[in-house]
Amino acid sequence: MTTLQTVFEKARADRRAALVGYLPAGFPTKDGAIAAATAMVEAGCDVIEIGLPYSDPLMDGPTIQDAVHRALVNGTRIADVMRTVEGVAKSGAAVLVMTYWNPIDRYGAERFARDLANAGGTGTITPDLTPEEAGPWREVSAASGIDTVFLVAPSSPDERIQAVAECCTGFVYAASLMGVTGARTSVGAAAEGLVKRCRAQTDLPVCVGLGVGTGAQAAEVAGYADGVIVGSAFIRRLLDAPDEASGLSAVRELASELAAGVRA
Repeated sequence: MTTLQTVFEKARADRRAALVGYLPAGFPTKDGAIAAATAMVEAGCDVIEIGLPYSDPLMDGPTIQDAVHRALVNGTRIADVMRTVEGVAKSGAAVLVMTYWNPIDRYGAERFARDLANAGGTGTITPDLTPEEAGPWREVSAASGIDTVFLVAPSSPDERIQAVAECCTGFVYAASLMGVTGARTSVGAAAEGLVKRCRAQTDLPVCVGLGVGTGAQAAEVAGYADGVIVGSAFIRRLLDAPDEASGLSAVRELASELAAGVRA
């Protein structure tokens, strides 16, 4: 299994940022999600976040909401998420699950962590789980050998950044701006300052997400962050594709562009 530590050490040795791609399980189909994520890895993604489809995605913008809705219509369940993780892990990438807390809580935290580890997953991102409530999840995650990733935002005071960073073991997810996910014409101006403030609190890698969708933006963020996270731009390529083959070609093309960007 490829771990996050291995990914970031290799990227650092190559003098570049890591490229992190996101897709929800079950989109565009259950098997199509595995094929698309694998294509992204083959074209240059180092880490894949598999989204767990949820009916109340508070952080997600319209593009991801559309994809998640389709995944739910496709009948995607947690078992399908684990199967997606297992399929994508075979590509050699480090694979995380990005999920809101409620599905883990209902499934059973210890069971979820164990099943994710058995599927070859290397960690989770839980955007709505606060440091004050994260203790039990951190314990069962550590027992199963999976990393925990939490989010900070430009509005986070330094004390909050420290508290969040102390809960992270894989990397710190720095949201480039306030608001929901989605590709934008420019990356939030506060992102670089947020990365600097994170590094004052932790030695963990700091990855920037929200708003990145082009190779030029990836190159910009790679100039100051350890990782570049891209989600909506990949999903948009799949949504706009007339068929699955075209969608795979489109995400390969974007991953190649972004991979060149983080190496620039």
